[in-house]
Amino acid sequence: MVDYHASNNQASSGGPAVYMDPREQENDWDRDLLLDPAWEKQQRKTFTAWCNSHLRKAGTQIENIEEDFRDGLKLMLLLEVISGERLPKPERGKMRVHKINNVNKALDYIASKGVKLVSIGAEEIVDGNAKMTLGMIWTIILRFAIQDISVEETSAKEGLLLWCQRKTAPYKNVNVQNFHISWKDGLAFNALIHRHRPELIDYDKLRKDDPLTNLNNAFEVAEKYLDIPKMMDAEDIVNTARPDEKAIMTYVSSFYHAFSGAQKVIFPLITPKKAISPLNFPFYSCIHISHKNIILSLLEWIRRTIPWLENRAPEKTMAEMQQKLEDFRGYRRVHKPPKVQEKCQLEINFNTLQTKLRLSNRPAFMPSEGRMVSDINGSWHNLEGAEKGYEEWMLNEIRRLERLDHLAEKFRQKATIHESWTDGKEAMLTQKDYETASLSEVKALLRKHEAFESDLAAHQDRVEQIAAIAQELNELDYYDSPSVNARCQKICEQWDALGSLTQSRRESLERTEKQLESIDELYLEYAKRAAPFNNWMEGAMEDLQDMFIVHNIEEIQGLITAHEQFKSTLPEANKEREAIQAIQAEVQKIAQYNGIKLSGGNPYTTITPKSIDDKWHKVEQLVPQRDRALQEELAKQQSNDHLRRKFATQANIVGPWIQTKMEEIGRISIEMNGTLEDQLVNLREYEQSIIEYKPHIDQLEGDHQLIQEALIFDNKYTAYTMEHLRVGWEQLLTTIARTINEIENQILTRDAKGISQEQLHEYRTSFNHFDKDHSGALMAEEFKACLISLGYDGDAEFARIMGIVDPNNSGAVTFQAFIDFMSRETTDTDTADQVIASFKILAADKNFITADELRRELPPDQAEYCIARMAPYSGPDAKPGALDYMSFSTALYGESDL
Repeated sequence: MVDYHASNNQASSGGPAVYMDPREQENDWDRDLLLDPAWEKQQRKTFTAWCNSHLRKAGTQIENIEEDFRDGLKLMLLLEVISGERLPKPERGKMRVHKINNVNKALDYIASKGVKLVSIGAEEIVDGNAKMTLGMIWTIILRFAIQDISVEETSAKEGLLLWCQRKTAPYKNVNVQNFHISWKDGLAFNALIHRHRPELIDYDKLRKDDPLTNLNNAFEVAEKYLDIPKMMDAEDIVNTARPDEKAIMTYVSSFYHAFSGAQKVIFPLITPKKAISPLNFPFYSCIHISHKNIILSLLEWIRRTIPWLENRAPEKTMAEMQQKLEDFRGYRRVHKPPKVQEKCQLEINFNTLQTKLRLSNRPAFMPSEGRMVSDINGSWHNLEGAEKGYEEWMLNEIRRLERLDHLAEKFRQKATIHESWTDGKEAMLTQKDYETASLSEVKALLRKHEAFESDLAAHQDRVEQIAAIAQELNELDYYDSPSVNARCQKICEQWDALGSLTQSRRESLERTEKQLESIDELYLEYAKRAAPFNNWMEGAMEDLQDMFIVHNIEEIQGLITAHEQFKSTLPEANKEREAIQAIQAEVQKIAQYNGIKLSGGNPYTTITPKSIDDKWHKVEQLVPQRDRALQEELAKQQSNDHLRRKFATQANIVGPWIQTKMEEIGRISIEMNGTLEDQLVNLREYEQSIIEYKPHIDQLEGDHQLIQEALIFDNKYTAYTMEHLRVGWEQLLTTIARTINEIENQILTRDAKGISQEQLHEYRTSFNHFDKDHSGALMAEEFKACLISLGYDGDAEFARIMGIVDPNNSGAVTFQAFIDFMSRETTDTDTADQVIASFKILAADKNFITADELRRELPPDQAEYCIARMAPYSGPDAKPGALDYMSFSTALYGESDL
């Protein structure tokens, strides 16, 4: 038995078990923020494993403790798992503000549990601050895994330390005084496991000088049999001078919680209230009687209890076996403790009695055979051996039933999933949907079937697993094996059927795909040939119905030639049409032969064979209609061409005749041959000859009327139009009339002012000289040059004279106005002697003058005017280029004036 007093004293030697406020632990954390790298590594691994031991209950875990808690989601989930309470709904956004809000919700919950968070903020956790994250996790471990530990009125760290001391007290080489150095050799971990599960560890084989083996042994056993994950590496502990206290505490707290539900060892403490002295001898008799009664009662209880503990009748269900285990725990919790106390009391009473008898010099008390303390111990040893065997048997049976229940549940789950997956698969595989599908749909069905085959192959493993589980259930003698076997057989038979149906459907799909590919190729060929042929027919119909507008025979003949060429292509086009229709006929033939139900039309074109035939018949109808229209237009253009030729023949005569007459009139008005009266007679005769030409004009007007009625707008046979000829004729009549009128006015002016015929001739000569464009009138600049030649100068003088000769501001001076101006001016002109004197001055008193002197002294126009009227000088003093200025005066004033 364990010496309770020794354990208690050992704990006391370590100091009073004082509860440490978690806030003090947090302050310790703040002071230790600058972690030793080795300690940080130990904490990171330990805290990660501790978190995952809880998160796996929610089906998740973390890999990197400072990264995976940054968004706050897994942090909130961890708190919900370890507390069993619901936290506020987390925010699912990925922005920084959402992460901070989630972490704040977790920190607020921790604070609501009375934990003061010092220097730990949401921003640091979201930023992935490793030290802050480890500090936060330690705060959670301290609050939810260590703070509630209570042993003999001590809690948290001191309570956990006291529990470790109590449990490891009986073990050699183990002296737990702290949570760092005391655990380096690994014996303390092994002692905790051996104390509660001695069958898992052979403690006597462990050596203090082999810490790596000790630590690895404890960690592996704890992970394998106690469901305590490996939170530290043995090397990290051994190679560190002082292992991290927080990591060790976290690991050890997992052992505490794993064993906290185990049956506690009872340490009865019986202390006599009253010492026995020789004076109370009657008490010996009482002890003797009590000893006898207790022995008999205890032996009888052991005798009745051992057969119950040796009963190995198995149960079918886990619930029944759990009830047996609960009965056994009830036995240890309720029925055995009083018997343990009785046995202890029996030993105390027996020892007390023997002591008193020895002090009283009386013989020792000797119980009868079979009632001695050694008999009790032997029976008790048998009882405990039966207990151990019974407990081991029950645990093995529970493991077996757990295994069976797990396998049965696994079988049911896999079978249910498989049956759910196969539901409707036979109907899907037997349907004939491909018979009415298009090629693309059949290809899609084939790809879908290939995906199903892949899915089917993937489910092969599940079927094999179901069969293997059923086999294992049979081997483990599962009580409901018949129903399992029946369900497994049904699944296997259905699986074989699905395999056959899958192969059959694949063959049907591939066969249909091949047939539809042949049809699709024909469809594609049909579309490739039908499209251009259809476009050709539509273009042909459009051309055949197109209204044409032609203006001459060449254009209509070009259309007729093009139409004849088009008609020559019709036989070849008809062959193409028949070839296209043959393709469609081949499609129908393949479909009928293979029993294919064609759904819809050609996927590559909307052009049907019927539309091709309809358009072809339409073309055949339009061709003769086009023939008739072209022939009618040809006849019309031939008639129009005759009209053109007729008009052109006459116009080509009249046009030049009018032009010639206009030129003759202009020449007559300029040359002024003979007297004015002679010129007037000639002009009137000329006018009469022009008027007599009027029937030719009338004939052209008639021909032009016919051309207009025929809507003929051009005539390549002549450059003359009726409008041009009509304007020319009217211009001719106007010109001859105006010329006659000018001669009549000149006669009136001559007679009124007494101008001689020579003067009129000189006026005409001067006028014609300055009329550079021969328009019959002097423009402003031409008249200005004339004035300058007469000695006039200045823009003001020029404007005054223009106002006289051109009162209507037409910008031109007629010959009549010029005569009036000259007749007025001559009354004030210099005499011949004055003119000769002027030239004599310019000639420096010479009898002649040179052209260079005239050009140097006179304006250009006036100089040229004088040079043109001077004869060469032939006197004795003549020089080359000398001009006789006397001849200019003679020409200007005549012999009489000189």
